[in-house]
Amino acid sequence: MPESGTPASRIADAAASSGNLPWIEKYRPKQLDDLMSHRDIVSTIQRFLSEGRLPHLLFYGPAGVGKTSTILAIAGQIYSKREFPTMVLDLNASDERGIGVVRNEILTFASTRTVFSAGFKLVILDEADAMTKDAQNALRRIMEKFTANVRFCLVCNYLSKIIPALQSRCTRFRFAPLPSDSVAARVRDIAVAEGANLDEAGCRALVRLSGGDMRRALNILQSTALAFPAGVDEAAVYACVGHPSPADIRRVLQHLMNEEAPAAHAAIRELCADRGVALLDVVTELHELLGRAISRWKCYRRVDFPVSVRAHFYIRLADIEERLCAGATDRLQLSALIGAAMEARELLLMEKEKLDREAGQ
Repeated sequence: MPESGTPASRIADAAASSGNLPWIEKYRPKQLDDLMSHRDIVSTIQRFLSEGRLPHLLFYGPAGVGKTSTILAIAGQIYSKREFPTMVLDLNASDERGIGVVRNEILTFASTRTVFSAGFKLVILDEADAMTKDAQNALRRIMEKFTANVRFCLVCNYLSKIIPALQSRCTRFRFAPLPSDSVAARVRDIAVAEGANLDEAGCRALVRLSGGDMRRALNILQSTALAFPAGVDEAAVYACVGHPSPADIRRVLQHLMNEEAPAAHAAIRELCADRGVALLDVVTELHELLGRAISRWKCYRRVDFPVSVRAHFYIRLADIEERLCAGATDRLQLSALIGAAMEARELLLMEKEKLDREAGQ
């Protein structure tokens, strides 16, 4: 049994008390001590709170790394459950992002004091990078005028979309993607709490697909556990999300570098149809495979890819990805991918002939 009061015990309590919630909400950290990463940020904020000098805050970074959970844990530490509704205004700025919301709802909340609660109020603006420039400029003046009464926390993915005037008024914290070992540890704990049979290969697949995004990892875990109650293994994870597995990508590379164009085209189309994967995902994973292993991969006539061939392949993959994102059809871009592989094979032959000539001299 986990020790009482520890993060593991709180996970067990959440599993027992909130049966029908999505797992991303069911296991959202309720206290700063429950946050599994960003310890430097947490320790800095703890000092702000202990000294009573919390500034305006700006949290930025990719999705699913704990920005919103951190500010909600801060609010839970400052205010009691009775005070929370009157002292905290939590808005999603992507839905309510116009200047009217700033001038009405936020201004009204910031300019009033509660009779029975001391201290400052807290305004949380999630997805603040979706606010219009006019709304951000109006918010700047409110932050200046009511600093004695309210603190603001802006949460966003892209710092560049926040105007410099707001950035300069906040203490900024960048939330990096979560480390793989932290994601794996939390996923294992939640799988045990939910009774999901998660094996090590399945856990590695979840961590890899999440890319440091805990929200994505838990969503995939919950979907896979419901779709495959017998067990969450690597095959089940990739099948649930419709993403090509590493074995699939290795087969694609083998087809590209060893077969003639018609045979490679048919084999890859059949693979995509059978697995239900998009060519864009294949291109993305192929790029990662080339980056990890191309220097030691002997795909064609036992010749390693030299730097020139690698660079050529990267450029072609980037062009194909751009066209796919712009709406080009998979069939045509698959032909472009095979054409890029044919060019790479020609370059490899030229490189091999060059090496043979140098060896014969």
